[in-house]
Amino acid sequence: MFVTTSGRTNQHLIETAIGVAEILEIPYVPRRKKSISLLQNEKDSHCIVVGKDRLELHETGSTEPFFFHPNSAMFRIKRLINGEHDPFAEAADLSKGMTLLDCTLGLASDAAVASYLVGDDGQVVGAEGNKYLAYLVSEGLQSWDSGVEAINAAMRRIKVIHTKAIDYLTGLPDKSFDCVYFDPMFEESIEGSVGLQPLARLALHDDLSPEVILHAKRVAKKRVILKDHYRSERFHQYGFEVIQRKSAKFHYGIIKK
Repeated sequence: MFVTTSGRTNQHLIETAIGVAEILEIPYVPRRKKSISLLQNEKDSHCIVVGKDRLELHETGSTEPFFFHPNSAMFRIKRLINGEHDPFAEAADLSKGMTLLDCTLGLASDAAVASYLVGDDGQVVGAEGNKYLAYLVSEGLQSWDSGVEAINAAMRRIKVIHTKAIDYLTGLPDKSFDCVYFDPMFEESIEGSVGLQPLARLALHDDLSPEVILHAKRVAKKRVILKDHYRSERFHQYGFEVIQRKSAKFHYGIIKK
């Protein structure tokens, strides 16, 4: 991995890119009017591009860069503001002042919804095993402007930690969080998820394990939550009570403490 700037660069972007490279401990490569694909071929490497409005992660051989966006969180939080229903909110049963550990952060959509629900006095921590994905999402959560203060505040409150979930869970004392949440990559692809394909390529595909679930139940005070494909065997395998959702492609499962 290396860092460079967008094509139309300036001194500010160059300095920002150098700073990003230092934080991530990877090389900074001047753009010098070369295309991204040419730089990638020269370095045989993926790269992060620092632009005016966002950071992008470009994989070699891919035409779709990854960049942070709040995905479904914006319209879901707007629905909650209007008093409407959200399946995740129902499954998590979160209220003001509670805490949630998101073990599969991704784009932090569910984490943002959770952060809105727990408010200023609560806490949401997201674990992400890919160092670069963790950095881009962390930066995006701090800088994205949704145009709605409640959504911005919810995103800003999320604490992103670069770590594998099992490593973080094993280091936590008993009953550290009210809820522990998992949203592993679905066993079967879901139609309409094309926009999440760059994320699927970057995210670590560590499956759930008895050890992970054991520690999740130890760390959770109130419940462990699993979001998965409706045909997933993981619900039964790990003893989750499934919340059936008619015609939905995914269900939520809960283990109540």
